[in-house]
Amino acid sequence: MNKKIPLFFLFLISSLFSISVQAEKKRTYTIGIVPQFEIRHIRKIWNPILNEIEKNTGIKLKLIGSPTIPDFENEFNAGKFDFAYMNPYHILLAKDSQGYIPLVRDNGRKLHGILVVRQDSGINSVKDLNGKKIAFPAPNALGASLLMRANLTNDYKVKFKPIYVKTHSSVYLNVVVKQTSAGGGVQKTLNQQRDNIKGALKILHKTPSVAPHPLAAHPRVSAEVREQIKNTFLALGENVIGRSLLAKVPMKKIGEAKMSDYTPLKKFNLEKFYVK
Repeated sequence: MNKKIPLFFLFLISSLFSISVQAEKKRTYTIGIVPQFEIRHIRKIWNPILNEIEKNTGIKLKLIGSPTIPDFENEFNAGKFDFAYMNPYHILLAKDSQGYIPLVRDNGRKLHGILVVRQDSGINSVKDLNGKKIAFPAPNALGASLLMRANLTNDYKVKFKPIYVKTHSSVYLNVVVKQTSAGGGVQKTLNQQRDNIKGALKILHKTPSVAPHPLAAHPRVSAEVREQIKNTFLALGENVIGRSLLAKVPMKKIGEAKMSDYTPLKKFNLEKFYVK
């Protein structure tokens, strides 16, 4: 009889654990996406990906839209999202504030900021922007603003007036309509603009390159669910449909992400330019 008690308890614990895991899988997880575009465009890119994840895992992910990058920062720092696609500097902040864990990223490219001016502006060097207005999506957008402002200030000694216009698309439009002399963005958002916008602009300068945006998970998400989500994203990169969906993010060659991918950012001393 005594020998059966441990077996009973083992069976009970195993059953309770299995029920708990199944219950966790059935819950709806939230995912936040850094708002480089307006929310309709983000949903158009991400909802088909999330549908594929749910189809292959049974795990439902609900996209939570943030109106601006500062709103997104406040939300991940408060732990609002179970999963979040964030810029490389964000993951350093999110790790410190909530313990977010990077899962996957694009291993096929590096991220750099670009500085654009009008084709007919007569501006041919960074030095020509001294004393000018430059548009940025938000103070803490990494390549488009944070890294760019640090690069212009520290390396080129350019003094400029930053104008924050909320989205990358607004940056490019402000430059085209001559509200600002230049604007900070990233290659992927420039590529996705209408032809009349792209055709009116030229790239004047690029920042140093860093590892691109990770998809990260809050530590409250179980290790099993984190692993399932990570492996399913990686599997999407192995079939034609999945690759075409990820290319719109864009993720050209999806792979695992680690915190060590992002610690080199510390050498740029970006905390001096970060706006809380």
